[in-house]
Amino acid sequence: MNLVRAELLKIRTTSTWWLLALIYLPLWGLALFFNYLQADALASGNVGEVPENQADAVAAASLPDNLAANLYTNGQFFGLLMVLLLGVLVVTNEFFHQTVTTTFLTTPHRSAVMVAKLVATAILGLIFWLVTTGANLLVGSAVLEAVGVGARFGGPVWEAIALNALAYVLWAILGVGLGVLIRSQIGATVTGILLYLGGAIGAVIVISTLAARFGDWINNIQLLVPSLASSLMVTGADIPGNPPRWAGAAVLIGYAVVAGVVGTLTLRRRDIS
Repeated sequence: MNLVRAELLKIRTTSTWWLLALIYLPLWGLALFFNYLQADALASGNVGEVPENQADAVAAASLPDNLAANLYTNGQFFGLLMVLLLGVLVVTNEFFHQTVTTTFLTTPHRSAVMVAKLVATAILGLIFWLVTTGANLLVGSAVLEAVGVGARFGGPVWEAIALNALAYVLWAILGVGLGVLIRSQIGATVTGILLYLGGAIGAVIVISTLAARFGDWINNIQLLVPSLASSLMVTGADIPGNPPRWAGAAVLIGYAVVAGVVGTLTLRRRDIS
């Protein structure tokens, strides 16, 4: 616990966390604006002409619980990117400011240091989730009232909120693993952004193209893309044509476990000089 508190202190006494929070705030507002427009369109049925093969998915997305789950997990896409970068910076800051030698001289057991970083970053990811979820519950309830649905707090909604918390923790762990593999602060940060944003956008384009050619079963491939797997976790209920939510959670857990193990082994063996 002392090591975890030390890691939390390192983060709390730097500008990292509040800079990421300032970057995230307008992105959260932008996501809320588009989610409001989507909720209004789905609740009123003004979605235009829907292809026959997508009618069931649109009908499922229009269900009150799914509208509520989407709003109560608002900003997840950019929020997960922020905790990913936070995890990266927890590690790379040590190398950038050349404090890593002091850290390992104070605590020679590198595995213990790595575990402390993972736990501390996971705690920060949960705090990030808690703050955004509190704001989402307040604003999301107001939006649901405005579009004529009313605030919803059914079982599927709480499941989406809980799985969202898990996603924040797992992406924080992925960030730590990436920071260990790429010591350069700029290099790791740019790589994380490109993998997250580029991977999500590129995968959507490729999967949509392949699904149109070979059939909807291709949509199951989205599970292999971490950012799409985490988005799948926060649907209020399973959407026809998409893999189940638990599958997205299982895949993301697998990525996080691999990142944590590889990061720990790498930190134990790599020369820090």
